[in-house]
Amino acid sequence: MDWDPDTQAMLKVAAGDKQAFAWLFDRHHASVARFAFRFVGDAARAEELTQDIFVKLYRHARAYKPTAKFKTFLFRVATNHCLNELRRGEYRVARLTAEAPAEEDVGAMRMPGPDGDRPDQALSGRELEAAVGLALKGLSDRERAAFTMCRFEGMAYRDIAEALEASEAAVKSLIHRATLAVARRIEALQAGTVPARSRA
Repeated sequence: MDWDPDTQAMLKVAAGDKQAFAWLFDRHHASVARFAFRFVGDAARAEELTQDIFVKLYRHARAYKPTAKFKTFLFRVATNHCLNELRRGEYRVARLTAEAPAEEDVGAMRMPGPDGDRPDQALSGRELEAAVGLALKGLSDRERAAFTMCRFEGMAYRDIAEALEASEAAVKSLIHRATLAVARRIEALQAGTVPARSRA
């Protein structure tokens, strides 16, 4: 069977190829770190979680079966690891707005307003970042995971459903609720009904 390059690399990792693992790490490290950051809101802890996720991937490589895209598999591992981290209660989303998301991430989630104008047009970049960060903080863990995979990682509903072990309908619902929450936050900030950085 013709596997995509990621899956081929992971199969090599399963056979003990350390260079293939390094290649996968280089390709996907940043995505996993961004994803983890949106769970814990702390760059240092997100980096630790990312290291843990890749260590887990390496240690269990022999059990790998390519039943889904590699990225879907990787984000299933990442989601479970981040959710377990939150369940342990050792870490809470506390400083989600302490560091801004990447500029391209902010741009990727902008949504049109009812009159066709983007509701974020009057907001500065920092205000928008704060609004997005606070909105994400208020989401459920699964809403945040689904929204992040969709809006920031560009994953298809089908792949997100596999990563979350949910139906596509459930994923659409999660993303819809999350998108509304983010849009409401931006609109409130734009209308001046949210104080500056409680707002942060």
